[in-house]
Amino acid sequence: MKKKAWISPLLVAAGVAMAAGNVNAYEAGDWIVRAGAVTVAPDEKSDPVVLPTAPATVLPGVSVDNDTQLSLMGIYMLSDSLGLEVLAATPFSHDIRLNGANIPAGDTKHLPPTVSLQWYPRGNSQGWQPYLGLGLNYTTFFSEDPSQELTDAVGALLGANRVGLQLEDSFGLAAQAGVDIPLNDKWSLNFGIWWVDIDTTAKVKTDVGTVKFDVELDPMVYNIGIAYRF
Repeated sequence: MKKKAWISPLLVAAGVAMAAGNVNAYEAGDWIVRAGAVTVAPDEKSDPVVLPTAPATVLPGVSVDNDTQLSLMGIYMLSDSLGLEVLAATPFSHDIRLNGANIPAGDTKHLPPTVSLQWYPRGNSQGWQPYLGLGLNYTTFFSEDPSQELTDAVGALLGANRVGLQLEDSFGLAAQAGVDIPLNDKWSLNFGIWWVDIDTTAKVKTDVGTVKFDVELDPMVYNIGIAYRF
């Protein structure tokens, strides 16, 4: 069933590209704005969570769910084949669960602004505009809230009265691939995919001590939307 689900969009995209194959050549000095829906799908690897009980309580890390938000990208064509892109989005929200215990640990929001240099192999040619990009990502976490289940569990195990959650910001590489499929001389369909290196240190803060553990999120990011060339 999954294979069939891809057939119709690909056929539609191919038909659109054939119908509009004589437009949309990118040139130096062009501005391109893309907007759409972007999904962040973490492929997390987490250190164990070690609570300082006697003996120590060890939980096998955490898991983080997916989220979809609105995307906005601005691209300036430095030449016919090189573009500079800035990626922005509305804040992503993720639920966090403790593995092993399988209880909610809390939730967090983040913003992942990314700057990339893109290569357009068909720049200054008409029709499809595929591209590859490499850049830098800065992810800032905020509004971290521990769940009531985590607060109760940590309170029972450690005798803590106050429990907080904090995630450190991340700075890493981002790689991408995508394509603009022209509808006319100005408008295109856009499909894009990124891999982003996002590593953070999580801190469960209590009034009797702080528990730290590292989490590699390293998400795949998928975007579908439209593009407009100025």
